[in-house]
Amino acid sequence: MMKQPSKTKTMNETPAVRSMGAFVLGALSSNKATVSALALLLGSGLSALASESGTDNRAPEVPESIAVEAADHKVHFHGFARGVQIYTWNGNDWGNAVPRATLFDDDGNVVVSHFGTTNGPAWRSNSGSEVVGKLPPKRADVDPDNAIPWLLLEANVKLTHGPGVLAGTSLIHRVNTAGGVAPKVAGTQIGQVAEVPYIADYFFYRATNQAND
Repeated sequence: MMKQPSKTKTMNETPAVRSMGAFVLGALSSNKATVSALALLLGSGLSALASESGTDNRAPEVPESIAVEAADHKVHFHGFARGVQIYTWNGNDWGNAVPRATLFDDDGNVVVSHFGTTNGPAWRSNSGSEVVGKLPPKRADVDPDNAIPWLLLEANVKLTHGPGVLAGTSLIHRVNTAGGVAPKVAGTQIGQVAEVPYIADYFFYRATNQAND
């Protein structure tokens, strides 16, 4: 894949980029419009943008608007997500999306489930830890026509608990997104649901002064 250079440096290929081809083929039967957008992204590559969190070499390059400013927050888990953004037609628009996705580790193992709650987006690991992101998140619309925004969410400390890979999470990045954009056409009836395939990389940060770092 050809990569587009940023003003500062070039983004390393991530699982989201490597897996995009297979995802496009797998989603073909369910959403042709979204697949076309994903295929376009696959051919052109994802734009690399400025700013890196601290010195952790796993931290993604992101726009300044969603940069992690605290140098003592480091990535402790990275997961590649494949799933859907769920929209419901309210008579005027498709409203806010609710996620349903599975996160895989770098070896392709299922590690985390991602879903929506009344308190915000949540992630639950197989090992029992759970984190819920505060709303609203910081966002960057990197490719609004073809991909949902990149996000930086602060973890809700009161709703972050349990042992395991997500324990102690303080911040979450959603980056390298493809697909997941609300349908371009209006719904035909109130309550109509549209599940739009998407992929993304999620990076979970933890304060380095925590005991479980």
